Amino acid sequence: MTVQSPESFLFPPTVPSLAISDSAVRFPVRRVYCIGRNYADHAREMGHDPDREPPFFFTKQPDSLLPDGSVFAYPQASAEVHHEVEMVVAIGRGGAEIPVESALEHVFGYAVGLDMTRRDLQAEAKRAGRPWEIGKAFDGAAPCSAIVPAARIGHPSSGAIWLEVNGEARQRGDIGDQIWRVPELIAHLSRYFALEAGDVIFTGTPAGVGPVHVGDRLHGGVDGIGTITIEVGAAR
Repeated sequence: MTVQSPESFLFPPTVPSLAISDSAVRFPVRRVYCIGRNYADHAREMGHDPDREPPFFFTKQPDSLLPDGSVFAYPQASAEVHHEVEMVVAIGRGGAEIPVESALEHVFGYAVGLDMTRRDLQAEAKRAGRPWEIGKAFDGAAPCSAIVPAARIGHPSSGAIWLEVNGEARQRGDIGDQIWRVPELIAHLSRYFALEAGDVIFTGTPAGVGPVHVGDRLHGGVDGIGTITIEVGAAR
């Protein structure tokens, strides 16, 4: 049996990154955190009590990020993939045990993302009491627009968040309706993980999540931040 030498298949890793609006420089991504059920109306549509329970998080791999304008390949092994439009926070300065009062000092900028979800596989995992990764962390599961620096737009605390599928309104809410606001999310998350420059946080989705199909065009945005557009393509 012939055994390949390490040199034949080892190569320097590519660091996932996101575009920065109006800049040739890119934002290297270290980790992708997502918060679950951060809008009361979405919590209700998913069958949960929207009371202000402590926030909970899950993760996606950085290489699941998909740039604006891309084709999202419908994932294999799933028959029900849902869209979830979200405001995304890009961390520019790390820290642990970050106080709420100074949390926004750690934000580099904001973007618009889609938390694509294999809802059927997520539901199976929930019923079995297993982790959600199979439903949340797959190839292309985190489309994201270019990051707009906070130095340019400030720190949006209100504004419409919305998504259209083939020109039809599907999701609409206001980021001011978040149960846990951005400073609180950063403070809570940094109690459990030391945040670093390059981390991004998907901050939750409003009601109206639903299925996508091959050929669909998704167009969403957050007022004051930007928009994202992707098309759903056939499975690879």
